[in-house]
Amino acid sequence: MSADHNFDYDFFVIGGGSGGVRASRMAASLGAKVGLCEEGRLGGTCVNVGCVPKKFMVYGSHVREDLEDARSYGFSVEGLIQHDWRAFMHAKDKEIERLNGIYERILTNAGVELLRGRGVLQDAHTVLVDGKPVTAQNILIAVGGTPRPVPGKGHEHVSVSDDMFTLDKCPERVLIVGGGYIGVEFAGIFKGFGADVTVLLRGPKILTGFDEDVRTHLEDEMKKKGIDLHCHRVVTEVEKEDDGSLKVHVEDPHKKRSTYHVDVALAAIGRIPKVQGLGLDAAGVATDDKGAIVVDDDFRTNVPSIFAVGDVVGKKELTPVALAEGMFVAHMLYGDRRQPVDYDLIPTAVFSQPNVGTVGLSEHEAVDKYDRVRVYTSTFRHLKLTLTDRQEKTFMKILVDDATDKVVGVHMVGPEAGEIIQGIGVALTAGATKAQFDATIGVHPTLAEEFVTMRDVKRIVTKDGEVS
Repeated sequence: MSADHNFDYDFFVIGGGSGGVRASRMAASLGAKVGLCEEGRLGGTCVNVGCVPKKFMVYGSHVREDLEDARSYGFSVEGLIQHDWRAFMHAKDKEIERLNGIYERILTNAGVELLRGRGVLQDAHTVLVDGKPVTAQNILIAVGGTPRPVPGKGHEHVSVSDDMFTLDKCPERVLIVGGGYIGVEFAGIFKGFGADVTVLLRGPKILTGFDEDVRTHLEDEMKKKGIDLHCHRVVTEVEKEDDGSLKVHVEDPHKKRSTYHVDVALAAIGRIPKVQGLGLDAAGVATDDKGAIVVDDDFRTNVPSIFAVGDVVGKKELTPVALAEGMFVAHMLYGDRRQPVDYDLIPTAVFSQPNVGTVGLSEHEAVDKYDRVRVYTSTFRHLKLTLTDRQEKTFMKILVDDATDKVVGVHMVGPEAGEIIQGIGVALTAGATKAQFDATIGVHPTLAEEFVTMRDVKRIVTKDGEVS
């Protein structure tokens, strides 16, 4: 396929993150003439200021505990454990740079023309790339999201998650505003690197939207590690001191005020679609009240030639979801497959310490959907830790529709939960029953085997409450 004589491209993508790169590469492989513009580094949030560098920080922050536990395995680990933050950041940056190069090669090898510059919509078929117009039969917006800034007086002194990847030293005192996955992940990271960490929650508990047992168990484990958690707190003002430190003023529901003196205050209160200055009004593209681009089931906006995928549409803000959405659009426009993106069973991990892994429904969601839900839970100490003094416990949970025996939700808090939940996701996608879980032989001794050895029903729950 070649571009229509009226257009420079068949398909033009604004944004070189996960969804944009996947969609452009697949469209090119299907014969479309494709262009992509990106003003920053390729790979988007995930590669540059998200999943990848944050996972490096999670790995690094856990080394201190591993060294402490090594004594119980006969290793001599004497003296002060020292860490070179700048050396670590340099190694991280070098790897990110390598990944940026890989993304560029992926695009060029697929035949995608890469334009460096900011893309702004001019109309339904025109994008201005640093002011230069390019035209396309179809346009895809895949610009992602950006951290939501904290409101209030002195907000300019409060950092966001992007800033955490360029710190020139590890802070000694950190205040985190927000208890979503970004907040709890950075809490574990900075605590692992030796900082004093306080987390302020506007609501009653961390990880809103997750299974209630998961939220409770993770909170308990975070507190064991010395992370200070305070619920129902609101930041009213932030002041910068002469030495560069911050004075953070906080208020509780009873108007009682407190002050925290910290080196870094991090706002982890969610992300918003990155639509400002994108030219949506000029092209007539509609957004919802949260600023997300409105799309139909085919990811088409109200302007028929313009599509959008990823965080900018505000469905599920996960890298694998953006990949799946980008793949769908490419095949819908230039291929012969139209398999819809399934949002019901998305394995999800929170790289807190310990990790959270979840797939399917929470207990609350399961009870809303099914008449009777069987609940299986298990809490135990990981075999690796039984030789040590560490009291961290792993939690696992299985939810089953009592009428069909189908497993409808699986949750875990513990080491490598993200790795384990991927395989469980395959089982739930295949429609596995609890009987099939029970018939599966476990790998012994592992954490994961607990998912196929839980036999005793913890409780049965209906819409009217617990019945046993």
